[in-house]
Amino acid sequence: MRPTVLIVDDHAAFRESASALLGAEGFEVVGEAADGETAIAEVERLRPKIVLVDVQLPGLDGFGVADRLAGTADAPVVILISSRDAGAYGSRVEEAPVRGFLAKRSLSGAALAGLVS
Repeated sequence: MRPTVLIVDDHAAFRESASALLGAEGFEVVGEAADGETAIAEVERLRPKIVLVDVQLPGLDGFGVADRLAGTADAPVVILISSRDAGAYGSRVEEAPVRGFLAKRSLSGAALAGLVS
């Protein structure tokens, strides 16, 4: 059974390319969301094992999504993504209830698998 993923990013082109990449590399992308509130609703509806969430989202940002999901039953593994490096966010990445961080340019099935295994 392939690991299920929800991709959360406000750029449709990134969601599309990430979905194609991860689908080709052994993951099942079960949904997408363009903002934090929709992401929370989609996690409740779809129950993905992994949520790949952009740090910079309109409204509820990636850190807020991670905080909200951490308090849920059967919380998914949350991986933060950004076009910036983790250092741009100071200690917030280390303090967030997430499994890890990936720069968008480093996204691959192998990198994601390394964080969730």
